[in-house]
Amino acid sequence: MEIITKNSTANNTSSEINKRIWEILETVPDPEVPVLSVIDLGVVRKVELTQVPTSTCWQVEVFVTPTYTGCPAMDVMKMSIRMALLQQGFTDIIITQVLSPAWTTDWMSDIGKQKLKAYGITPPQYKQAVCTPDSFQQEEAIPCPLCNSYNTRLVSQFGSTACKALYQCNDCKEPFDYFKCH
Repeated sequence: MEIITKNSTANNTSSEINKRIWEILETVPDPEVPVLSVIDLGVVRKVELTQVPTSTCWQVEVFVTPTYTGCPAMDVMKMSIRMALLQQGFTDIIITQVLSPAWTTDWMSDIGKQKLKAYGITPPQYKQAVCTPDSFQQEEAIPCPLCNSYNTRLVSQFGSTACKALYQCNDCKEPFDYFKCH
């Protein structure tokens, strides 16, 4: 392990180091949905590098926003981010939690949404709506990630975690999680 210091990175610009940090963060998995990285999930808002005058090392500050306030996975994500950076030689690390603006599924990457579907979880949908003939109320149309049918039904507002809902496909009969929009 090389400790990343100003001297050892003399040939590297801060933008190259910043790029390296983002690449490292791409390898940090979401503990609840391990096919997603914290970058895919959109919880990393920004990274700041600071040259500390009293130190020979770069200070790395990573700003994160939880998917919802009180998300139990956030502590694990922050620890995993710290460990990944430490393993790559960064020693002066600050993880700052930012609650405003609130996280939204719009921050998830398109690649992350594709990974969710391949994993068997329907990614957040744009607010599609279908009208039910008996009640004329709006319902969100959620496709099955296995057979792509929209003939699905809500089983529970909460799935395997609070940020997912449990659905079942009426065609292939398989249950599946839906990553709720918020």
